[in-house]
Amino acid sequence: MKALMKTTKSAKPHEVEKKWHIVDADGLVVGRAATIIANVLRGKHKPSYTPHVDCGDNVIVINADKVKFTGNKLKDKVYYRHTGYAGGIKGVTAGKVLEGKFPERVLEKAIERMIPRGPLGRAQMRSLRIYSGAEHPHAAQNPEVLDIAGMNRKNKVGN
Repeated sequence: MKALMKTTKSAKPHEVEKKWHIVDADGLVVGRAATIIANVLRGKHKPSYTPHVDCGDNVIVINADKVKFTGNKLKDKVYYRHTGYAGGIKGVTAGKVLEGKFPERVLEKAIERMIPRGPLGRAQMRSLRIYSGAEHPHAAQNPEVLDIAGMNRKNKVGN
């Protein structure tokens, strides 16, 4: 008598069902929120996760300008970029970015650096929408609330 075969089912791109999630980032710790959002974007929370297929969900983040850093990261963490010229390295602190014109970039860069590089990672990042205010134009998609603050008490600073 032959034993049952154990096979792994790989998801096909046309079989994937993408849901919509909304996250209120008010008071959330940047790194902890970014890891959870990155896993949802990749689809690692689903039992049908397949590494080479974009099986993640769409995520809307509101109040991205109100994220928090723990410790002294607000003044010590530096985001570097290079102008392309010799000696052209520039740095800006996390506090300056949050006070600046595009404060949502802090959370966007944290999530982007947790997603794999390449065509699949770029496709997964297109499923992310970040807004610095409380308004968003995606009400028609009926997003489910993803309560990151309720998952662990360390995910939120101050109550």
